[in-house]
Amino acid sequence: MESKSLSSVFNKNKQLFYFLGSLLAALVITGLVHEPSYTQAQTYVLFLLVFSVCLWLTEAVPPFAVGLFIIAYLVFTLGYELFTSTPMDVKIYVNTFSSSVIWLMMGGFFLASAMTKTKLDADLIKITMKVCGTKPKSILFGLMAVTMVFSMLISNTATTAMVIAALMPLLLKLGKGSSTGKALILGIPIAATTGGMGTLIGSPPNAIGTGALINAGYQMDFVTWMYYGIPVTIFLTLLAWWVLVRLFMKNAELISLNDIVAEKSEISKEFRMKRIIVVIILSVTLILWLTSPIHNLPAAAVSVVPLVFLTLTGILKGEDVRAIGWDTLILVAGGLALGTGLQQTGLLELYAGKIATLNVPHVVFFFLLAYATMLFSNIMSNTATATVLIPLGMAILPQYSIEVAMIIGLSASTALFLPVSTPPNAIAYSTGMIEQKDLRIGGSLIGLIGPAIIVLWVMLIS
Repeated sequence: MESKSLSSVFNKNKQLFYFLGSLLAALVITGLVHEPSYTQAQTYVLFLLVFSVCLWLTEAVPPFAVGLFIIAYLVFTLGYELFTSTPMDVKIYVNTFSSSVIWLMMGGFFLASAMTKTKLDADLIKITMKVCGTKPKSILFGLMAVTMVFSMLISNTATTAMVIAALMPLLLKLGKGSSTGKALILGIPIAATTGGMGTLIGSPPNAIGTGALINAGYQMDFVTWMYYGIPVTIFLTLLAWWVLVRLFMKNAELISLNDIVAEKSEISKEFRMKRIIVVIILSVTLILWLTSPIHNLPAAAVSVVPLVFLTLTGILKGEDVRAIGWDTLILVAGGLALGTGLQQTGLLELYAGKIATLNVPHVVFFFLLAYATMLFSNIMSNTATATVLIPLGMAILPQYSIEVAMIIGLSASTALFLPVSTPPNAIAYSTGMIEQKDLRIGGSLIGLIGPAIIVLWVMLIS
């Protein structure tokens, strides 16, 4: 009875216990690792690093709240005489909110919101299904392809929710025990996650990697990222499709298109005009992103097009803007601030120097960083993982900064082993059509093969 009461108390106050446990762990680890030669600023940032990682691991508070805490902590501990004898200029930490990475992601969020509001996303799924025919493996291929492409341009979470919602009538008809239904619902989160590798705006870790490279004086435009990401995206998506077909669709029956494609409803002239405007804005933005090497406009500057014209034309209103992923933007801004703090205080260089003395070949480091990223991203936010590992990797191998940023940024999208590993997994699992063990198929496939393919591809083209 007493143990049951203690369990009840813990469950009611779980977040508080996790927070206090994270704080205690950060204090203990900082005390054990701290050396007399550390400056005051390095000690502060070391504690912040450990505390932030613990909070991200335990999810004691929402991830975006950790991002806000990071910025506030750095401003007060490093910028005021009350906390430090040598105050620093802390504008660099606050300015992460106006980083080019944030503007780039905002452009992607605005486009995603406009496409959803005008139902262009749902129409694309219907068109894809009509093209695919009635063979289950062709339908799976079409669904994974459209999910992959959408995830390059809009949130993979929104993409997964949209595609699964469109598929639910078919999935319910097939039933929970259907191998075809299982293949369909497993393929969507895999394609959504691998699709996020393809572009700068596809996944937050991509933005973290870009920001780190820009801060280090390197150039990374929209097309260059695609050069690294698209081949890996296509390869892993095709591999996953082939495996799912082999496992679940050897003797699958034909599927009627009536189970997927609903009758087309009439739309008003005003709504049709809004759809045309969104298509024009989307096309102009993509063309400018893809031709940035020609006109030299940064990808972040091009993001002004959807930001301005989607609101100016009335496609997006105040409530739509308030509903975009501001929590993700805050998390990324906090991650950029943490990476900057590690660099500015010299803490990153200090630990990188110690690791570099191991005299391990850089290729081995590439693989270690790739698989460490995959493992950490399965149990904590992939944005948080990239935030910690990208600056560290770049400091260990400064002569391979681009390779390190690309390897870690892309490997952060190979975590699919658990329902909590990525939001697309959580959405697929929440349908009740699959069990947790089913997710291990995609998790093992992409998690084991993905990082190796990424390292080999990056090394090949760099």
